[in-house]
Amino acid sequence: MRIGIVGGGPAGLYFALLMKKHKPAHEIRVVEQNPADNTYGWGVVFSDRALSYLEESDHDSYVDIADSLEIWDKQAIVHRGQRVAIEGSIFSGIARIQLLRILQAHCQRLGVKIQFETTVTDLEAFSDCDLIVGADGVNSFIREEYSAHFQPSLDVRSNKYVWYGTNQTFDALTLTFRENQDGVFVAHSYRHSKKTSTFIVECNAATWAKAGFDSMSDEESRSYCEELFKDDLGGQPLLSNKSIWINFIVVNNQRWSYKNVVLIGDALRTVHFSIGSGTRTALEDAIALYQAFSANRDVAMALREFEEARKPVGSQLLEIAHHSLIWYENFRDKMGLDPIPFAYDYMMRGGRVDHEKLRERDPEFIAAYEAYKGRT
Repeated sequence: MRIGIVGGGPAGLYFALLMKKHKPAHEIRVVEQNPADNTYGWGVVFSDRALSYLEESDHDSYVDIADSLEIWDKQAIVHRGQRVAIEGSIFSGIARIQLLRILQAHCQRLGVKIQFETTVTDLEAFSDCDLIVGADGVNSFIREEYSAHFQPSLDVRSNKYVWYGTNQTFDALTLTFRENQDGVFVAHSYRHSKKTSTFIVECNAATWAKAGFDSMSDEESRSYCEELFKDDLGGQPLLSNKSIWINFIVVNNQRWSYKNVVLIGDALRTVHFSIGSGTRTALEDAIALYQAFSANRDVAMALREFEEARKPVGSQLLEIAHHSLIWYENFRDKMGLDPIPFAYDYMMRGGRVDHEKLRERDPEFIAAYEAYKGRT
C-alpha cells in the first residue's frame, strides 16, 4: 500500500510505525508542519492500562518509551492549602518531545519517510495513495477539506487555560486550587522528566477577564501565575513554550472516513485534558486502525471496521470527559467545600469511579471521608 499521513504527532507516527513493521513493503510518508525538534506543550500522561496497549502493540518502541517515563502512584488535590492524597492510581509522565523523538527514530529506522516543515494545503500530493490519514490535530486541514462528508462539530468551551512548564518537580498528579481577588484558578501539574514538570493553569472566563490576561504579555502572565502559585512552585519560575491562553475545543465528527481518507487523534475527536487521555486516545486510534488493516486488505472495509471497533469505546470516554469538563467549568461553586469532601467530589466528577471502587483504591481516603460525613 501507499499511505500518506498528514500530521507527525503521536497518532500519525505510531500508525506509520505499526503498518511499516507489519509489512515493510508499504510505502509510507508522514508530512509534518513543524521542525523535527519542535513541539508545543510540555508533558503527556499515561495510565498503566494505556502503557500495556503500547507494550502489546510494539515492544521495541515501548522499551524506549518506558525508559523515559516518570512514574507516580497517587493523585493529590490541594484545596485551601491542604493537600489530600489519593492512592491507588499509577500514572506515568513523559516529555512530549521525547515521545515524538522515540517514535520518529523507530519510524525512520524502518524506512518511513518523514517530511518536516511542510504544510499541506493541497491533497494532490497524495493522489497516488491508497490511504490518506488525517492525523493533523484540532485544526485539521484534512477534516476541513472534507467537512461536508465528515460533518464535524467544534464546540469552543468557556474556560481558559495556558500550558507552562516548571523545574519544580511533583511526586503526584496534582490539582491545586487557588482563589484571589480576581476569582478562582486550578493548576494541573505533573512531573514528565527528572527535572521538569508540566504546569497547566486554568480559570473561567470571568476570572480571566477580571485578572486582565487579555492585555498582558507572556512575561506578565507568567509573573501573575508565579505569584498566585508561589507556595506550590517552591521558588521555581514558570517556563514558556509559545504558552498562550486558549479555550479547549471539543471536536467530534459524525463520519470518520470518506473514500480512502480517515481521521484519527485530535482531528477526529478531542478528549479533555483533565482525564489525561488525549495522547492515549490518539495512540489507541492508531492501534485500532492498524488492526483493521492487518485483518483486511480492502480499504473501505478496513475503515468501516475501524469505526465500528472504536466508536463505542470513544463515545464512552467522551461522556466521561464531558462530565469532567463541566465540573471544571463550574468548580467555583465547589470552593466552599472543605478539603476532604472537595477531593471526594472531584474524584466522582466523571462517573467512572463510584464510592466502592474508590474504597478499593484507597480505603484510608474513604475512611477519612466517611468520618468527616459522620461529624457533619
